[in-house]
Amino acid sequence: MTDYIPVLHGGTDLRADELDTIECAKVIAAALEKLGYRSEVIALDIDFTVIEKIAMAKPLAVFNLVESIRGDGRLGHLACALLEHFNLTYTGAGETAFFQSNSKRLSKSLLRAANLPTPREWTDTASAGQKVIIKSVNEHASFGMDQQSIVDGFEAEDEIARREKEFGGRFFAEAYIPGREFNISIVETKTGPMVLPIAEMRFDGLPEGIYPIVDYAAKWDEESDVYHHTRRGFGLEAREPDLASELARICVDCWYAADLGGYARIDFRVDPAGRIYILEYNANPCLAPDAGFAAALREAGISYEDGIRMIVDAALMTGMT
Repeated sequence: MTDYIPVLHGGTDLRADELDTIECAKVIAAALEKLGYRSEVIALDIDFTVIEKIAMAKPLAVFNLVESIRGDGRLGHLACALLEHFNLTYTGAGETAFFQSNSKRLSKSLLRAANLPTPREWTDTASAGQKVIIKSVNEHASFGMDQQSIVDGFEAEDEIARREKEFGGRFFAEAYIPGREFNISIVETKTGPMVLPIAEMRFDGLPEGIYPIVDYAAKWDEESDVYHHTRRGFGLEAREPDLASELARICVDCWYAADLGGYARIDFRVDPAGRIYILEYNANPCLAPDAGFAAALREAGISYEDGIRMIVDAALMTGMT
């Protein structure tokens, strides 16, 4: 059997988050080479014969980083569908789970059906004075989210329309949850999902009037205040073991409810009363060395290359069943 594992991505050079995907693909290919595999980076566009050509090379697996195609998150699941069409083993969640995760409204419906806590979706009956946050339905990396995304409920309909016109795609609104934010990475092992050390996003020193949210600027704009005042910290398990245990429990419940695989990240808010809410789960989170998943691996004492190995091993394990 071949030792070839190409890295497939759908990134473009049009946005910072997509450029990051392209650079991440190169880093993963280099890590795979260090692990003894042959690898290369392959870009996916609307021409899906790319995947047919990959199939002809009979790879051991495909490292799938496709979240969107031509900058459109609604198309991301097509990579999974085509890889499955050609009976190719690939990393991460399967096509159905990926499709569900790529729609925040669909994934939140799934969570609610599983009795998992998520912010209440806004309707046109939301009362004035209730804060809501406007989000893209299909895009990740906080695309289309900024400080003006948080509005009173009575403004939501107009703000949704404005953002759909500015950014394209579909937007929706849900209750804004003030409080603490946690990003939790998970990797699949032979014995099931392993919850990595819990990261808390800290917003210490934000200018007055700025909402503590991980918006697009906080992630990608190195010249913005929020970028420099948004920091990741670990150690919750030692400081607040009960909260850490409950977050980890919900992570595992979410993993199974959403039929995730390989690896994932789940984002939470905990309000001032201690109530936990799942903001979203990401079936294909960023694996860049400076991103949250890699940071959680380091905190767990796992090297970046070994983390990539674990993701590949999970795919191979699934491919053999």
